[in-house]
Amino acid sequence: MTLRRHSNKTKMAAPLTLCTKEEQRSVIRFLWSEGIKCTEIHRRMLEQYGASCLSLQQIYEWSKKFQGGTTSISDAPRPGQANGVVTPDSIQATEKIILDNRRISVDEVAAELDISHGSAHFIIHEVLKFNKVSARWVPRMLTPAMKEARFNASNQLLARYNLEGDAFLQRIVTGDESWVHYYQPETKRTSKQWRHVTSPKPRKFRVQSSAGKVLLTLFWDHRGPILEHYIPKGTTVTSATYCDLLQNHLKPAIRSKRRGLLSTGVLLQHDNARPHAANTTTAAIKELKFETVLHPPYSPDLAPSDYHIFGPLKESLGGKKFDTEDEVKTAVHEWLYSQPKEFFSAGIHALVKRWATCVERRGDYVEK
Repeated sequence: MTLRRHSNKTKMAAPLTLCTKEEQRSVIRFLWSEGIKCTEIHRRMLEQYGASCLSLQQIYEWSKKFQGGTTSISDAPRPGQANGVVTPDSIQATEKIILDNRRISVDEVAAELDISHGSAHFIIHEVLKFNKVSARWVPRMLTPAMKEARFNASNQLLARYNLEGDAFLQRIVTGDESWVHYYQPETKRTSKQWRHVTSPKPRKFRVQSSAGKVLLTLFWDHRGPILEHYIPKGTTVTSATYCDLLQNHLKPAIRSKRRGLLSTGVLLQHDNARPHAANTTTAAIKELKFETVLHPPYSPDLAPSDYHIFGPLKESLGGKKFDTEDEVKTAVHEWLYSQPKEFFSAGIHALVKRWATCVERRGDYVEK
């Protein structure tokens, strides 16, 4: 009878897979106080805690601590931990040092305040919530005049949106050119993979984009692609070729795919590349009865194709090798037409937030 009751209790026992180290140390102290050997303590705990169980070595170490008179089951503060040095004065001093020199290292902060590296790290990251980030590449250093141009353009466009609402955005047709390579290496972000602590570290070899490439010109709006055009090899993009593209390719595509937009009025949004801004191009746009959306120089952060299309497109092609121009074109076409309408709508509507941010920053670049 006694053996049967013991067997039933064993069956009813539930594994304690969710536990804290402190809980297990408390069990070690209790069993140690009963004179049970460390190997037996480990065996019994392993049955209940499974993979979460402390190692036999840790059980030996804590039994030795309890034998030496330790009663606490918490880790003792280690040298270098932020304890008594984290005071309002040290926090204020650390913040001032960082604001005076944002490139200063943790060790330099520690040396200047005569505190440990651990204390300085704790104050900087845990208390002040500072994080060190790399500088972001931008097209160029903006002069006051450039910032003013960006501020004024964004302010005017924002005012027009506030007046006309989404109807203003729905008339925008945006376009730009970009090279697409036969082989585009994967970015560091897209090549990330999950791994265990014991897994071998993955390697990524430095590879350059292939020499083979095609020049894509893409026009799109809030509903999706309108014109996907490739410049023939050996052809230079000039004002003449760009005007021909607008007159003989873009306008017919709009008439076919966006019925009624030509009557409503096309708002053409493109950058200030020389072929786009030449006098002959301006005259051709006027003849087409298109209206050009203001776009200040050196402003890819305000160009939807740059901040919303070309990056994700090239990421999707990363690591893939193409042997012919037709294969590249097919891959680009499939990616463009696999995107939902909401994807393109989000890219156009993001203009409003970017104009507002540019105004808030007095013409400075908009972060991603």
